[in-house]
Amino acid sequence: MNDGPHILIVDDHREIRDLVSRALGKEGFRVSTAGDGKEMRKVLADASIDLIVLDLMLPGEDGLSLCRSLRATSDTPIIMLTAKGDEVDRVIGLEMGADDYLAKPFGSRELIARIRAVLRRNHSRGPGPDQVKPKRFRFERWSFDVDRRELIGEDGVAVALSTGEFDLLLALVGHPQRTLSRDQLLDLARHRAANVFDRSIDTQVSRLRKKIERDPGEPTLIKTVWGGGYIFTPEVSRE
Repeated sequence: MNDGPHILIVDDHREIRDLVSRALGKEGFRVSTAGDGKEMRKVLADASIDLIVLDLMLPGEDGLSLCRSLRATSDTPIIMLTAKGDEVDRVIGLEMGADDYLAKPFGSRELIARIRAVLRRNHSRGPGPDQVKPKRFRFERWSFDVDRRELIGEDGVAVALSTGEFDLLLALVGHPQRTLSRDQLLDLARHRAANVFDRSIDTQVSRLRKKIERDPGEPTLIKTVWGGGYIFTPEVSRE
C-alpha cells in the first residue's frame, strides 16, 4: 500500500485532476481530488492530507476564499494554481497563507518539485484540518515560544521582544526560505492591508537583526533581497 504523502488536488477541470493524479501517483504520492470547495471539505473531513494543490479560479467559492478559510483552522501546506498572469493575484494568495504558487500551464515535474520543496519546508505529516498551530519554533541557535512570547537563546536566556518584533518574527518563521515583500510582511505581521509607502518594516527588521544575528552588520538569518524584500534563511522546525 502506498504510504507516501497524501496530496489533495482541488481543480474544476477533470483533465487537470487526472493528469496531476497520474503524475503524482508515479512518484509515490497518494492523491485525492476535488472539483470545488464543497468536495474539498468532504475530503478533508474524511482523510489526513499533507498538502493541498488549490486552483485560484473555482466555481462557487474561489481559491482565495478557500485558502483564507483553511488558514483559520489549519497549517496544511497550500500550493495555489492560477491561470492569471497578474502578479497581484499571486501576492494576494501568498498573503492569504498559501505556501507557494504555480501559473498554468505548468509541467508535472515542476509541480512535483514544488510539492516536495514545500513539504520539506513545512515538515508537514500530520492531519490536515485538525492540525494545531505550532507553539514553538526552533531555528539556528534559537527557540521561539509563541504562547509565552519568548525568544530563548542556546544559553537558556530569554531575549525580550517588542510587539512589533514578535509579530515580525512570527511571520518570518512561518514562511522560511521564501522571499517576502515589505507589503507582505506588513500584512502578515500586522494583520492589515499594507500601505505601499510604509517602510517601517525596515526598522523592525533592523531591530530584530540586532537581537538574533551573530553580526547584525552582516546578517545571515534575515537577508535583504534587493528590490524584493526579505528572506528568512534558516531551517525551521515546529513543535
